Amino acid sequence: MTALTGIVLVTGTDTGVGKTITTAAIAAAATASGVRTAVVKPAQTGIDPSYGEVPDMAVVARLAAPATTVTLAEYPDPLAPTAAARVAGLPPLDMFAIIDQVKSIAAEHELTLVEGAGGLLVPMGLHPGGAVWSLADLAVALSAPAVVVARAGLGTLNHTALTLEAMARRNIAGRVVLGAWPGRPELVHYANLSDLPEELDGLLPEGAGDIEPGVFRRSAPGWLSPTLYGDCDDPRTLAEPDED
Repeated sequence: MTALTGIVLVTGTDTGVGKTITTAAIAAAATASGVRTAVVKPAQTGIDPSYGEVPDMAVVARLAAPATTVTLAEYPDPLAPTAAARVAGLPPLDMFAIIDQVKSIAAEHELTLVEGAGGLLVPMGLHPGGAVWSLADLAVALSAPAVVVARAGLGTLNHTALTLEAMARRNIAGRVVLGAWPGRPELVHYANLSDLPEELDGLLPEGAGDIEPGVFRRSAPGWLSPTLYGDCDDPRTLAEPDED
């Protein structure tokens, strides 16, 4: 399959599944392929620099060094963007304004990754009439595919299937990446790997975000399929145990 180009959304089956590191890996692999890449975060929530917390786009910039990283809105509380805006007394995200900004950025790049917040249906903002919109609505409006970052452990089959089903009902093309394959996998991890959808396009090692940036950039293509600018034809082989 040809590598994805244009606008591509990155979502997750849940929060904390490795979405930002996966976004960085795709950006690193694309950049290494000579593709001018942008990474956009519509809403960053819950970052407190006084505790040493780092915004997602700063993580992506450090690890992947894409041509552009942009955060469109920031809210201080660790909540879904709509709730975070409400609690902070700040304007919620307007989907049409986000669309205009993303399209403007995409016009100057070959690949534009748009990293969501949490899962596919997390409330991202409000329309002028008060209706909530989600990353799924943004994908439909942009006619963009989405990469779904999933867990490796218990519960991932249901969460992944629900996310892909919600996408299919909206005609959103989807691919799957495991955001953190454990260093010491157990039976449940291998069983899940066999039962995940065929559209598995990546498998990142646990702790990938802690790798030195230069090593991260060199390693990223080996974690991803050619669809995501990698050189691994079957990411499932990355989970095969080493032979003594």
